[in-house]
Amino acid sequence: MTSKTGTGSSATAGLVLLTLAAGQFLMALDSSVMNVSIATVADDIGTTVTGIQGAITAYTLVMAMFMIPGGKVGVIIGRKRAFLIGCVIYGCGSMTTALAPNLPVLLIGWSFFEGVGAALILPAIVALVAGNFTADRRPAAYGLVAAAGAVAIAVGPIIGGVATTYFSWRWVFAGEVVIVLGILVLARRITDAPTGQRHPVDLVGAALSALGIGIFVYGVLRSDEWGWFKPKPDAPSWLGISLVVWLMLAGLLLIWLFLRWEARLVEQRKEPLVDPALLRNRQLTGGLTMFFFQYLVQMGVFFVVPLYLSVALGLSALTTGARILPLSLTLLAAAILIPRRFPDVSPRRVVRLGILALLAGAVVLMAALDADAGAEVVTIPLLLIGLGMGALASQLGSVTVSAVPDKQSAEVGGIQNAVTNLGASIGTALAGSILIAALTASFLTSVEQNEAIPADVKSQATVELQSGAPFLSDAQLKDALDAAGTSEEVTRAALDANEEARLDGLRAALAILALASLLAMFFTQRIPTTQPGSAKP
Repeated sequence: MTSKTGTGSSATAGLVLLTLAAGQFLMALDSSVMNVSIATVADDIGTTVTGIQGAITAYTLVMAMFMIPGGKVGVIIGRKRAFLIGCVIYGCGSMTTALAPNLPVLLIGWSFFEGVGAALILPAIVALVAGNFTADRRPAAYGLVAAAGAVAIAVGPIIGGVATTYFSWRWVFAGEVVIVLGILVLARRITDAPTGQRHPVDLVGAALSALGIGIFVYGVLRSDEWGWFKPKPDAPSWLGISLVVWLMLAGLLLIWLFLRWEARLVEQRKEPLVDPALLRNRQLTGGLTMFFFQYLVQMGVFFVVPLYLSVALGLSALTTGARILPLSLTLLAAAILIPRRFPDVSPRRVVRLGILALLAGAVVLMAALDADAGAEVVTIPLLLIGLGMGALASQLGSVTVSAVPDKQSAEVGGIQNAVTNLGASIGTALAGSILIAALTASFLTSVEQNEAIPADVKSQATVELQSGAPFLSDAQLKDALDAAGTSEEVTRAALDANEEARLDGLRAALAILALASLLAMFFTQRIPTTQPGSAKP
């Protein structure tokens, strides 16, 4: 399809791209902006830190559950209309959150309305880029839009930290309302694609996909608290196995039933929510697999690095955010410059180089972590990781959408965002659980081997830390030990053990992310060697 923007003025194309990138930025911002302000928000609305973490989890769940149906809504009512309606719903959610007096209202605004809005906006963005830019311009457009989302995650802690420190966390959500109003004003320049013939909504398919993805993601999000396989003390279990396993199995079963239902609709010549034939498309599944691994590694890095900077080194939220900014620089540079400077480069080659950059960044950071290391050790690794993320962002969106006709771009957008949401959830949960497991094992080993620690203290530590040692700064641990009345010798030994255990935990988490990057390399064969729209050799 040739669009007005694809053949029109560069100014119009720039405004359309700015509008869509702003939408992506806004959706990603909510995933990171309040992480540094959880305790403040909890105090302000009279709830607990667990309550706010539950709200963040619920936002992720709602978004994941409705992503595929949200993509189909764009097919039925039009991508532009779905995008605008999603923005209005999201803006109402942001305003409700900004004014929330208690946790239930916060859940309605942040978790529900913003989650539903995001489920309409994100698939529409994928389709609108395809509808407004010609095939040769899509890699650069998708790269910039994806980069806007990653940058939002990187700068989110700074924005949240500044707002909470000098103003109020509520101003963050009020600011989101202003951005939404700006998007609605600029969106008039976006060209919509014709919706074609309308079909009844596949309600059974929508329910099966929402429940399947929602239950699976919920299981993943609870893995840190309940344990992946062996249940932690006082965690729910069935037949001696953590409830996480059963939730993930139930989710997979529902997803299988969803695909069988969709295949049945196709056989009956009815309109499915998602055509199962899409998942037999080699190029599409290759792009989706790369998206999964990219977001798994990306969110794992955004979990591990801030922990090292803020807890291990004791940096403030603002300084921590500033130290992560180098990642944004190379990410933006790669996402913008690769399509511009190398328009005919092989997507497979760029993706492979991007994965190698992610792998190199994780390995270099793992090697650089040391008891005497400072905040500067993250700079080079983050530059490499940002370069890898930008390289992937410059190609993957165009790879997935070009694999199908333009009329299916909204459906692909729904699947793509469901996959990235799944990758992000697993990346965060996997990095967190590996970190805590390695930290616990290292801490207990150090305690057991230290003769200065009495036997009864060793026994007590082993019992109390069976469910996992907390990731504590030296100051936090010292305060806890002083409150418990431990001797100076035991305190010193525990602090030394904690310092070494923290580094072991961080290295283990980075190792699993490096392994995921290496595993992704085995799936790059499905990425095409020629750019969409270019002549075949």
